[in-house]
Amino acid sequence: QVQLVESGGGLVQPGGSLRLSCAASGFTLDSYDIGWFRQAPGKEREGVSCISNSDGSTYYTDSVKGRFTISRDNAKNTVYLQMNSLKPEDTAVYYCATDPGCSMRYDYWGQGTQVTVSS
Repeated sequence: QVQLVESGGGLVQPGGSLRLSCAASGFTLDSYDIGWFRQAPGKEREGVSCISNSDGSTYYTDSVKGRFTISRDNAKNTVYLQMNSLKPEDTAVYYCATDPGCSMRYDYWGQGTQVTVSS
């Protein structure tokens, strides 16, 4: 059974940092392109980042470039999203998902983890 579990969210002040984790069971993450997307109340889902399984290429939406970093630890079967210089507009539920071709066509995703940026 394919399962993804996100963790690491929380409440942080503007300018702070969080590291989100995406752990997989039932399959090996390094066989898939893995993306992160977010959804804020009343807003559409937004693709945030993706990491390719073929060559490790990474992709970011413009609003997080230079602040977020996606990475993977194949030994731990985990993908991470390091988020620095957080802004209130980053507040959302963050999900990791299989993302074929890093095209934001998500197949499987977890339950999400809440990130709240507020003073």
